Amino acid sequence: MTAELVRGQNHPLSQSRLEIRISAGTPVAAAAALSDENGRIHGTEWVAHPGAPVQPGLEVSRQAAADHRLAVDLDAMTEAVHRVSVLLALPAANGGAGPARFGAVAAPFVAVTGLDGTEVASYTITGLDLESAVVALELYRRQGAWKVRAVGQGYAGGLAELFADQGLSEAAQLAAGIDEAVARGLARSVQAPPPRTSEGDRSRQATAPAVGPDQGAAPQGAPGPVPPAYGGQPAGGQGQGGPQPAYGGATGPHASAGGGPVDYSHPRRQTSAPPPPPPAAPPAQPGQPTRPVAGDATGWSMEERLYNQVWGMFEDLARTAAAYRSAVDFAESRMDKELEQALSDPRSRIGGQGDAVREAARARYTQLVDQARASLDRDVAQLVAESEVVEPALPPAFARWDNPCWHAYRVPMEIPMALRLGDLRLPEAESIRIPMLLRLPLERGLWIDSGRTDSLDGSFTDSHDMRRLAMDTAVAHAARLLAVYPAGEFTVHVVDPAGSGAQALAPLTQTGVLVGPPAQGAAGVTEVLARLTQRVDLVQMALRGGAPDALPPGFDTSQQLLIVNDFPHGFDDRAVNQLRYLVDEGPSVGVHLMMVADREESAGYGPLLDPLWRALLRLTPVPDDHLADPWVGHAWTYEPPAVPHGSEVLRTVLTQVAEARRTWNR
Repeated sequence: MTAELVRGQNHPLSQSRLEIRISAGTPVAAAAALSDENGRIHGTEWVAHPGAPVQPGLEVSRQAAADHRLAVDLDAMTEAVHRVSVLLALPAANGGAGPARFGAVAAPFVAVTGLDGTEVASYTITGLDLESAVVALELYRRQGAWKVRAVGQGYAGGLAELFADQGLSEAAQLAAGIDEAVARGLARSVQAPPPRTSEGDRSRQATAPAVGPDQGAAPQGAPGPVPPAYGGQPAGGQGQGGPQPAYGGATGPHASAGGGPVDYSHPRRQTSAPPPPPPAAPPAQPGQPTRPVAGDATGWSMEERLYNQVWGMFEDLARTAAAYRSAVDFAESRMDKELEQALSDPRSRIGGQGDAVREAARARYTQLVDQARASLDRDVAQLVAESEVVEPALPPAFARWDNPCWHAYRVPMEIPMALRLGDLRLPEAESIRIPMLLRLPLERGLWIDSGRTDSLDGSFTDSHDMRRLAMDTAVAHAARLLAVYPAGEFTVHVVDPAGSGAQALAPLTQTGVLVGPPAQGAAGVTEVLARLTQRVDLVQMALRGGAPDALPPGFDTSQQLLIVNDFPHGFDDRAVNQLRYLVDEGPSVGVHLMMVADREESAGYGPLLDPLWRALLRLTPVPDDHLADPWVGHAWTYEPPAVPHGSEVLRTVLTQVAEARRTWNR
């Protein structure tokens, strides 16, 4: 039975290998500090945090997240360690965009579990207000046995004050290092889908979990309703209540023109009825798993079902790979411990007895790893089968460029909930690619990195080729954005100061989908940035004044994308500041940025540029393992969207977009 602790209460621990599961409701950074019998931290090397996540017997998450799993092996702790303190901190306390105090968010929940997922003790941290960092609980050694104590001690001064209170002289430096590591993690993290209500849970055949601690599946996020564009009307089209009944044609105050009662509900609001059931899976053969079906997740439409199904596959693969890695780590730790115990006697280190012990330990290690691999292979095979039926069913916004759905492409009438930016894969499962779907409208811009000079497959790419590939990738992303928005609802601007991207930009310029020719030279950069900055100011003033309809006549309310090539060439300090302003304030009013640049070349602007780089989602023109999932923090290999060689699909699609725009403007 789980012990539900209150502040100050303790509970004995009967296991040495544990997991500490944290659920905070908002992204938090998790750390763990090791201390002696007096509660003193001897140095920064005694703290496991996102910048240094592994210490002897301890591993924490590498990024800020709403859910964490910390691995603890008490037997692997050194004799000097008598206490393990679990720490939580809000990244926003030092300049982020989220909440700055725990009193503004739901109370964090912490649970200590065994490797089988059974809860040993749990603690809900209540009573926090201005605190931005907290010691959640501590595992401590008392008379040779370990116990857990609920602490809940908060610090308004953040991690710096917390570490100083623990007696660490380098408290400020360590807190700054953790902030830096968290910022790097946020810059490379794939954004999780928004939370949804309980009736929106994914109802698909879950894969069988591999042996290890990561067997449980956390609640799956899902899309929420897309808000109406600023300055426009809601989906009903005739004011906030939708179409209104005609007064004077009814025979009574609540009668329609036909004599029946008037239905005052919004004609497009479907909350009164449950979503249609997902497609039923065909019966499986005895002893075989259920055959997958495209769209078997819940949702109001097939698009939402497929979106939820793809995210479910992403989460399933992340967790089954985490279980496999945890099982392998456990097998290695167990083998090392068995060898250390068996060979601690010098008389057994040599001869036949020592060889027998080594062989037995290695055999047990191989058996555990083989079992974990078999579970992983079973799960991956099921995901591969699911991918084979899901991929052909994806709509154009979710599909690869080689999907036949593009041959029947028509400019859509509605904005999709997401679009595909590429594929993701893990080294343990090379046979499957998970579509990387990003919600629309974009919540942050993109940084297409042109600075890498090598790729994961060992092929060498020089700087010139990387710039060309980066620009080709940016054009493919822009083309997809133009293709998935209705005519006239997405506008693309290009800044190309030196004109070096002319060849790559040809599909955009020759089809006429750009709002104007690419801006060149310092004067062109200044003019485009000034126009977009003024646009952000106007929309913000209208929204703050509660008068979105007060924008100037003819104001373009479409989403705006600015593609910047060859940065920082042609940019002065004022232009860089305007870019920072667009990155920070633009997405909330429909202005987005896509940078094609090399971070090392841009480093000359120093600390002014670094936050800009972190605020954008970094993508690469070649496969690179730089992205992390929001659940367990795996390093996923990102593969950019590739247009088939010799294919005219890009120009064909953009030509239809340009023609639809001309028709819409008539």
